[in-house]
Order: sequence, then C-alpha cells, then structure tokens
Amino acid sequence: MRILFVLVIAYVIGSIPCGYLIVRATEGEDIRETGSGGTGATNVSRAAGKGAGVITLILDALKGALAVFVAGYFSEALFPYADWTITFAGVLAIVGHMFPIWLRFRGGKGVATGFGVFLMLAPIAAVLALIVFAVTFALKRYVSLASIVSVASIAVFICLHTLIDPFELPTALGAIVSAALIIFAHRENIRRLLAGAEPKFV
Repeated sequence: MRILFVLVIAYVIGSIPCGYLIVRATEGEDIRETGSGGTGATNVSRAAGKGAGVITLILDALKGALAVFVAGYFSEALFPYADWTITFAGVLAIVGHMFPIWLRFRGGKGVATGFGVFLMLAPIAAVLALIVFAVTFALKRYVSLASIVSVASIAVFICLHTLIDPFELPTALGAIVSAALIIFAHRENIRRLLAGAEPKFV
C-alpha cells in the first residue's frame, strides 16, 4: 500500500498542468488549442511569450524533482523496494505530465519533467544530456530534435554507468522507459523533421 501511495502521489504531482495554468491566467486561452496542442514550455512560449515558457520549463522540471524527492522521503518505509519505487515514481511523474488527469489526459511531452526527475536520480547524466540538448539546438534550432537526442543520450549515459555500478539498474531501466515515452510523444515531430516541415525555434 505504501508503494502504491507513493506512485499515485508522484503521478498527481506530475499531472499539475503548469503550462496550461500559466497561459489560462495570462492569455485567457486553452494552450491545448494553440500551436502543437502541448502544455510544455515550447508551446507556451509561442502562445504567451518566452518569459512564460521559461517559467513553465522551470516549474515542469521542479515537479519531476519533487516527485522523486517525495518518494525518497518515504524510502525507509519502502525497503527493500525503495530504489525501484523512487525511480518509477519519477517515471510516473513524467507520465502524469504527458497524460494529466485534470486535462482529460492531454498534456505535454515530458522533456522538462524528465530532466527534473533525472537531475535527482542521476545528476551527472542529466547535466551531460543538457549539454547534448544545448549543442544540438544551437546547431539545428529544432527544440524537438534536441529533445529527442538529449533524452536518448541520458538513457545511454545511465546504461553505460550501470556497467560500472550494477546498483544503478533501476535508474537505467527507468531512463529507458522514460526515453521511449518521450520519443513516442514526439512522433509527429519526427514525421515533420523527416519531411522537412518542422518549424525552427527562433
């Protein structure tokens, strides 16, 4: 029951629709009816300005970090499954962001929330992935491409670390699942990238 409680709380935290609330408060609009229809920072930037996008980015990352922190707080009560529960609490926070119960399961793509999760679980890998994102974006100017490459890279970095430290296996599996979810959420972006129709972020 304690494990289930922690996982549900993580999902609910991830479900907080920061971008939706910011755009509703500042523009009086439903962000899901604008641009890509996502509630993430990129779409918020296009609908309500870059300042609103930055705030959304920070808040979405914070809720991912908070979900992991809350799960970690209960770690003693979760023994011997603490590592697995903490990791998949993070995954469920990403799922919550992507499929929020408050918005009929129409949310964002999970990139910022995923960064917050793995900044807590694997900070070095998260920072390296952030560098990968920055370099890819600087070269190509596609947020979607930078997001896809960076989330794939964080899974690779953590899996490589698992070869040295097998105790990181829960984190590695969580990273693989998270990367798969986030990349799947970008499937339309991938189609547009392949067709040369994806808009650049300027």
